[in-house]
Formats: sequence, structure tokens, C-alpha cells
Amino acid sequence: MREGAYLTAGSARDTEALLRELDVQGVIVRGGTDVYVRAYARFGIEEARELRSRAQARAFGARRAFILAMPSMTADAQNALLKTIEEPPAGALFFFIVPAPELLLPTFRSRAQRFPLPRAKGGDAAPLVEPKRFLVATPEKRIDMLKTYFSKEKGEDSTRDVEGMTELLIGLEQELAGGPAEHREALRAIYRARKYLNDKGALLKPLMEQVALLV
Repeated sequence: MREGAYLTAGSARDTEALLRELDVQGVIVRGGTDVYVRAYARFGIEEARELRSRAQARAFGARRAFILAMPSMTADAQNALLKTIEEPPAGALFFFIVPAPELLLPTFRSRAQRFPLPRAKGGDAAPLVEPKRFLVATPEKRIDMLKTYFSKEKGEDSTRDVEGMTELLIGLEQELAGGPAEHREALRAIYRARKYLNDKGALLKPLMEQVALLV
């Protein structure tokens, strides 16, 4: 496998599966590969700079593999990494695990290759909220279901399960795509919510509630 960047559709729960696949393919060689694994709650410009600095540091092995899982990446973070993934340090492999690689900037995607994971039948973990159950529920019930993603102990907007919300929105979009014209407004609400999920100041609760009322 050539040095550079690779995109894998998934979440932090897929980290172990990715490591196993890299081991099977001989990408990770015991004793000869430095492996850095990290799951981020948020990946912004500061995280990108830290990764860039870490990638430029001296390696102990001939090859380095960075396994990085995140719910999404800000545009600034992607732009900050363009040169690093286009001209990676010698022997460096970057694996970005994100729920929807197609939502990344075209300039970022064009510098990376897709690395799909083999899916074992029935092996995927069930989402917190099933998209189909969400769609058939009443608007009031949907809003109640959304409470799963917000911490009640520290305030509803302080601790947020961005990864879980991203999975739900992707599932809803897949269920509604290609449907009748009346789904367009709901799809626009889903797109807006996905766009702002990783913004620090975004009021996610109202965005998600709007989705619940429109789907």
C-alpha cells in the first residue's frame, strides 16, 4: 500500500475492524510499523495542526499508520491537511474514518483514496435510533427520541453525541432520497443539520428538532 491518505466510511466503532483489515493485508507489520490510533469528538483546525506536527515528527519504524476516527471534519481542518496528505512524510499512511466521506471537501477527497471495510453479515452495531422507526413515529415521539443524543446531566447542549446524530441523518437521507417531491423540504433540513453538526457554536437541538418535524 502506498503512503498517503485513505477514507473509510464508518465511526469510531470501526477502528478495530480497520486495524484487523490492515493486519490481514500486511499493511501493519509488527515491529516495523508505528501505529497511532485516536477517536475525536470534534476535528477542527487545532486537531489538524496537532496531527500535522505529529506526522512530521521522527518515526521509530519504517512505516507509520495514523488511524483517525471522527464524526466530521471542519473545512479549515481539511484545508490545513491538504499539503500533508498530498505530500505525506516518508512511510506515512493516514486513515480517516468518517460517517460520510462524500461530504468532505472535493479538494480533500481528490487527494485521498477510498478504503472500504468488509462488512460481516449482521455484524454492524445497531444505531441508537433506527431511521425507519424514527420516520413512522409521531413528531412528538421523534423529538423525545432525540433526547438520546443530548446529555441531561450537564445541560442538553454541553455533551452531544455528534457521531450518533450523523448516523441518524445519513440513514434518514437514504430512506427519503428518490422519494416524492414533498420530501424535499425534509431533505433540506437534514442537509442543514449535517452541515453544522461539527460547528462548536451550532445549536444542534433546534436543527435536529426541525428535522423531526419535517420528515
